[in-house]
Amino acid sequence: MTRALDDRLPWYRTMPPSRRSAVGLVAQSGITSFIAWHEDPEAQPWIAADVFAAAPRELLRSVSLQQTLQLIRTTVAVFEERIGDADPAMREPILRYSREIAFAAADVYARAAESRGLWDARLEALVVDSILTGEHDDELPSRSAALGWHGRGECAVLVGLAPRTVDVDVIRRKARHAGCDVLIGVQGTRLVVVIGRAAPSTDEPVAEAPEHEPIDFLAIAAQLAEGFGEGHLVLGPPVPSVVEAARSARAALAGFAVADAWRRTPRPVRADDLLPERALAGDPLARTDLVRGIYQPLRDHSSDLLATLACYLDTGRSLEATARELFVHPNTVRYRLKRISEIIGWDATGAREALALHTAIILGSVQDATRDRTQRQPQPTRHAPRGKGPVAG
Repeated sequence: MTRALDDRLPWYRTMPPSRRSAVGLVAQSGITSFIAWHEDPEAQPWIAADVFAAAPRELLRSVSLQQTLQLIRTTVAVFEERIGDADPAMREPILRYSREIAFAAADVYARAAESRGLWDARLEALVVDSILTGEHDDELPSRSAALGWHGRGECAVLVGLAPRTVDVDVIRRKARHAGCDVLIGVQGTRLVVVIGRAAPSTDEPVAEAPEHEPIDFLAIAAQLAEGFGEGHLVLGPPVPSVVEAARSARAALAGFAVADAWRRTPRPVRADDLLPERALAGDPLARTDLVRGIYQPLRDHSSDLLATLACYLDTGRSLEATARELFVHPNTVRYRLKRISEIIGWDATGAREALALHTAIILGSVQDATRDRTQRQPQPTRHAPRGKGPVAG
């Protein structure tokens, strides 16, 4: 039997001696159980399932179902050559018994797959929960990799309402078509999907002229919207890797909490498009982004630009009123607004962006006033403790 496996199965010859011995043990158990079954056919179910009981657990991980079926086919062929040719009446019992062995092997691998699926589901829930809480360790990349996460590109977190029945297969299929990895978790009534853009590794050949650019995360979120329930769908900002996904998750969760405040919230919507609402709700991350991204660049670049923007917003976005108040020509106001847009990337002439700009100016002004007030406060005078002064000579 061992010689036949060596001759007919190339992968069997490359196995370590311990694994080859375990395979031989299973084959020997099958021969013994066939003899017992032939003597007592009523014991068929128990004997067929008992064949694989002699196999160590490590063998199931190293030998695939396809290789197991090849082992069964080879063993049956040897039986037919040695016994069936000598006694044609044994052909039918050999075929019947091999069928039961094949079903028993399928049952073993099916139960192993179910156990692995349950373990993967628990591990995925643990990974998503650690990303949402931000309490993850150095094992996060390895745990994500065990779930099929390539981890070589940017990622973003998408938050929405969970439907009554969460069909993760729909989400995974849509993500696979978009060339992305996903980690899926259900947090109460919320459905959280961590989206990873799979960038090519350094070992993979890169085309000289790629035909398509990577799909934008917002476009990917629109494709995944089918797997979410009705309601708002908020996408956090992209981050370089899954290790930093907690920052995207915090922004997405904060945006999801205030999405109702925007009367015409698109679906999906970027969390950065909800910065004013998030800042008013007390989100420190949104306040920091507004001050650093809008107020500080204008303040550091030119006081005229910041004053022009503040006046323009206070006068209801009127060019003429702003020009009269600043004693400049309306064309000067137009030029400054264009320069502001070039510096910070926000257009003050749009109603929605004007709200974010106005909020940033208010937050930055309050922050500067608080800092100046703190610096102007007199420092308390420190007196030397009694009995510690210089001693007169």
